[in-house]
Amino acid sequence: MTNPAVLDPGHPLAPEFQSAVAAELRRFLTGQGAVLSAMGPELEPVQEMAARLLQGGKRVRPAFCVWGYVAAAGLPDDAAYASLLPAAASLDVLHVSALIHDDVMDASDLRRGQPSAHRQFESLHAEADWLGDGAGFGRAAAILLGDLLVMWSAELLEGSGLDPAVLARARPVVEAMRIEVTCGQYLDVVAQTRPLLADADVVVALDEANRVVEYKSARYTVQRPSQIGAALGGGGRELHDGLAAFGSPIGRAFQFRDDLLGVFGDTDVTGKPAGDDLREGKRTVLVAHAFAHADPAGRRVLTRRLGDPALDAAGVVQLQEVLVSSGARDAVEAMIAEGHERALTALSRTEMTEVGRAGLTALAAAAVRRSF
Repeated sequence: MTNPAVLDPGHPLAPEFQSAVAAELRRFLTGQGAVLSAMGPELEPVQEMAARLLQGGKRVRPAFCVWGYVAAAGLPDDAAYASLLPAAASLDVLHVSALIHDDVMDASDLRRGQPSAHRQFESLHAEADWLGDGAGFGRAAAILLGDLLVMWSAELLEGSGLDPAVLARARPVVEAMRIEVTCGQYLDVVAQTRPLLADADVVVALDEANRVVEYKSARYTVQRPSQIGAALGGGGRELHDGLAAFGSPIGRAFQFRDDLLGVFGDTDVTGKPAGDDLREGKRTVLVAHAFAHADPAGRRVLTRRLGDPALDAAGVVQLQEVLVSSGARDAVEAMIAEGHERALTALSRTEMTEVGRAGLTALAAAAVRRSF
């Protein structure tokens, strides 16, 4: 049984907590390995790839779930934590499913410092000297792995050992989260088809980018996980609403930090190629601000180079310079700071346990100050 002593409100993402989530996922995957093996040896790479992908990550979503529970019920005892941990860990299984699908849609080559799932399956096809299109096989296999992880996420949650009545309280929030992240991804796909807008339309561009962030990231990363935990802990409507007021701004700030890291981050730290978001032409708030406030020369660079899959290192630097000189980077940093402040205000106004408030406050700081 896992020791809840790893729950430290001052360090809610401590290595001990991350290791506990990883151990829970290994335990679950070991059981699933027997299921897959019974169907045939062809599924062995599926099991291995799922294990590799699930052993990485920051464990942000499980942490928000656990500290949402603590906000409602206080620190759990050993027995409660033994059921809470797999329920929280199920959110990372869902997260990896979304990452796999996202990488297929964006044709991304790298994830968490290793080849993305569709590239790994493509390599498997080549090494086995199979017939047909290797890239097509890679995409198809990755989509199916992502689908499998969605189902495994549900199985891990439902088999967590929580009382059925307790699970029933959280299930509507879980279902809402699954729908929101899927529809948010579709909004993102649609956004990439739109041309860059003129300055008169910057409000429209920002609204569109913010809608994508709200449904694809903010709710799914912070708001819903913390509400799921609170529901498992018996929290009422006031806490549910307070966590919504907290989760939306800090979830947006989390994604805005991710947008900055996707352009300016160190590949060795982030695990993704520098400038990948620029090659994909992501319509982020960073890009919306840049296009609105860049000079004519900068706007021409954005129009010509943003979304170019062949963008080289020199092109990345050129776009980075526009994002800085236009004031877009500073504008997004200001949005992050403002979101963090709004989230802390919401926490201060919501009745919850003090230890839960402390843990969520520390998680909010980690979300906006991270470098990976």
